[in-house]
Amino acid sequence: MSRSRHVPVMLQRCLDLLAPALERPGAVVVDCTLGLGGHSEALLTRFREARLVALDRDKEALRLSGERLAPFGDRATLVHAVYDELPDVLDRLGLPRVQGVLFDLGVSSMQLDEAERGFAYAQDAPLDMRMDQSTGVSAAEVLNTYAPGELVRILRVYGEEKQAKRIVSAIVRERAKEPFSNSARLVELIRDALPQAAKRTGGNPAKRTFQALRIEVNGELTVLERAIPAAVEALAVGGRIAVLSYHSLEDRLVKQVFAAGAATTAPAGLPVVPERYQPRLKLLTRGAELPTEEEIAQNRRAAPARLRGAQRIRESVE
Repeated sequence: MSRSRHVPVMLQRCLDLLAPALERPGAVVVDCTLGLGGHSEALLTRFREARLVALDRDKEALRLSGERLAPFGDRATLVHAVYDELPDVLDRLGLPRVQGVLFDLGVSSMQLDEAERGFAYAQDAPLDMRMDQSTGVSAAEVLNTYAPGELVRILRVYGEEKQAKRIVSAIVRERAKEPFSNSARLVELIRDALPQAAKRTGGNPAKRTFQALRIEVNGELTVLERAIPAAVEALAVGGRIAVLSYHSLEDRLVKQVFAAGAATTAPAGLPVVPERYQPRLKLLTRGAELPTEEEIAQNRRAAPARLRGAQRIRESVE
């Protein structure tokens, strides 16, 4: 597995966003989505007195990035965990507060590049898509066992697929003849099911269905709904969080959590806003920042990325 293929998305911008919180001695930064360790390696290299805690649910990613981060010794602590388990991880490590948190959501380069994982629609592979292959249901099980109405909901909500009903009708018809096991058959079915006009827009017509299945298999949005507020809560005052999203559902969720944290919760009309109603967050990005054209040219996977950052400016007052 060549590391040179893996270019971390918006790396410099993420480092710059987190820098003011991580340049102090003894700072702790959490990489909630370790992957192949590109962002983590850069964090440890730039912030020489920082300690890193890195999470990933994928054991193979932990093994590979463990080799990569070995030169940093005990400055790096790698943990097999899903990122909504962050509070438990920090509790076990005796770290009540951290100075920085980074999320790079979506599928890691390794998962896309290893054909047998079944994430990519461009090559035939078993329909698995589990980020942690030791637990949970595979994409094939979802396709073969879910009720038609539930499949339509998943494709519409998670894939933003306008032709969900048409695709699901074809899936239900085909799975009755023979259960799905490999990606090529699903890609072909989607191509055949879609009207010509729908095939002319936005790349591979299977892309949205594969995204929807991946989100369902890994419970990504449910996990994210818990993880972002938990990460904000784990920040010390002055601490910073940066989140890279790759589709509108993730980005909307991050935006809502940050916006709620940056708003006053005071009832209207108070002449002076008491401390407990004051905003807990300051937004560090105006809307979502996008990758540059140069970056997209170097790394096509950066194209859909959206970056949002926020700083913790006060403790929660109950």
